[in-house]
Parts: sequence; structure tokens; C-alpha cells
Amino acid sequence: MPQAPANAHEVRLEPSGHRFTVAPGETILEAALRQGVGLPYGCRNGACGACKGILKSGMLEYGEYQERALHPQEKASGKALTCCTRPLDDIVFEVREVSGAKDLAIRTLPARVEKVEKPAQDVAVLSLKLPAGERLQFLAGQYIDILLKDGKRRSFSMANAPHDDTFLQLHVRKSPGGAFSNYVFEQMRERAILRFEGPLGTFYLREDSDKPVVFVAGGTGFAPIKAMVEHCFHAGIDRQMVLYWGVRSLTDLYMRALPSRWQQEHSNFTFIPVLSDPRPEDHWAGRTGLVHQAVLDDFDDLSGYEVYACGAAGMTDIARKTFVEERALPEDEFYCDAFTPSVDPRK
Repeated sequence: MPQAPANAHEVRLEPSGHRFTVAPGETILEAALRQGVGLPYGCRNGACGACKGILKSGMLEYGEYQERALHPQEKASGKALTCCTRPLDDIVFEVREVSGAKDLAIRTLPARVEKVEKPAQDVAVLSLKLPAGERLQFLAGQYIDILLKDGKRRSFSMANAPHDDTFLQLHVRKSPGGAFSNYVFEQMRERAILRFEGPLGTFYLREDSDKPVVFVAGGTGFAPIKAMVEHCFHAGIDRQMVLYWGVRSLTDLYMRALPSRWQQEHSNFTFIPVLSDPRPEDHWAGRTGLVHQAVLDDFDDLSGYEVYACGAAGMTDIARKTFVEERALPEDEFYCDAFTPSVDPRK
């Protein structure tokens, strides 16, 4: 076992008892990922709250984060975000660990743009081809970071399931003022070369559970959920699944034929599209309103379910709050990937 660097601090995790060291200047999450410890995370920049845990003993130095990811009362009660905190001494930290992602190598690879499709006016579907002989090992629902020439990153969920890995599929929403999305829509050509890092994130299906699943997608938040559902079908997972896909108008359901077909072909899958602002020409007779409210309307009790939500942070935040407080969903059975504009132009 390599010797810990001088001035390193030890982290002991509860309830697992796992231990690892944090080198000077490292965050808890950086050290955990370096040593193969599976901690939950999403944005890695203090914006989403997915990496939240509880400091049981010791002292932390807090870096920058957004208040909605860690409210002042949460911080006062000992909660902290592992992605932007550094231990000042040995600490004991309580957090729900992830077992599925820790064995996956995070790699930096080139990829060629094989195809650019536009199923909607403001949505592009990219198919990326890895170099010959290369494959990316990942879990359905994870994302990659596109590495831009100016050093910035853009995060996109992989919409293909791991078994269907000939191409990596990304769903890109056109974002006003977004440099990368403007490039995708106005300049990108087939055979362009991109560099990316991945797989990243802890948003993936927990296969050690047999609980029924509620998927909640907002806009292009459909992408990682598409990967999860297709993985379930491929792996023969027969848990009951219902997908609520919330968009503004009918054209925003840019792949609506696909989940409709899933519903016809699989008795354990239900698709419920929800339009918040249907247009007259849509002639929409289906569900309307906010997508989280549709779930609340359909379920009096979520205590026996798992929920996977992906989309704008406003949607995932209110879904988490209402499902837990009003429908008895266990807080640790709510999994989310929140699009944060500073790093995720996927909304």
C-alpha cells in the first residue's frame, strides 16, 4: 500500500468503515475517486448537491458552492459537499457509497462525429465513434465531459445503453449564447474530432433493488433515462417502470415514438408524456402541467419506489422536496442528475 503523503488526512466513511487519505489541496471527492472509493457525485462544482454527506467528527475547509446545493441550515447541522471541501484533520464522514461506478476507469479519449441528426429544431443527436479497438466502459445513465480547446468542459449524458456501444449518443439542446451548442448547430460537420473524459457521475440504475421505478425526465433529461430503460430491457430486468417526460409542446418530445414503442412491446413499462404549454396546433389531449405534479397526482405513496429524475435543477429540486415530504419517498431512493448551466448546457 503506497505511503500517504506528508500532511495527508484520513477519511473514515460511515457506515461502511472504509478509509482513504486526502492529500494536501485535494477535495474529499478527488481523493476518493483517485483511490477507487465510490462516492456519489454529479456536477463536481458545488451546484447539484448529489455528493452531500454528514461530518461526524473533525474539521473541514469549505470551498465555493451554490446555496441551493447546501442550505445554511444544512451546513449548520454538519452536512457538507465532498466535491468542494477539504479536511483540516482526520475526519469521520457519513455518506451513502456507490459500489457500481468505482471499478470503472475514467479515461480521456478522442471521438469522431459519425452523425449529426436534428429530431427537433433545438435538439441535436450526436453519434460519436471511438478509435478502432476502443470501447468506453460505463453504466447506463452516466455522462461524459467534452473537453473544449479553451480548457472549458461541457457535460452530456450518454443516451445509449452500455451494450449498444458502437457509438456514444449525446442529446444536445441549443442554448442561447452557448458556444458549444452554437458550434454543434451551426458549424459541426461529420468526421469532426472531439476529446472527452468519462465515464462520470453516479446517476445510474441500482440493480440490487427490485423496487418499481419512476423515471422523471425534463427536456433532454430523457437521454440518460433512455439508456437506463434500454439497459433494463436488454438485461431482462422486469421491475415495473413508468416514465414521465415533461416538455413544453409536442415538438419537444423529440423521440416520442421510441418510448411509445417501448410501452407497446413491454408490459412492465408505461410512458406518460406531459406538456406544460401545448400549442393549439398540437391538438393535445394528454396530460398537461408540470411533470413533477403529474407524478404527485398519480401516486399517493412513493415509499416503496425508487425515483430517477433528470433535467433542469428547478425541476429536480421540487421533485425531490415534494416526493420526500408529501409522498413518503425515502430520501436515499431519489437519484437525480440536475442540469446546472455553469457546466451542463443540456437543459
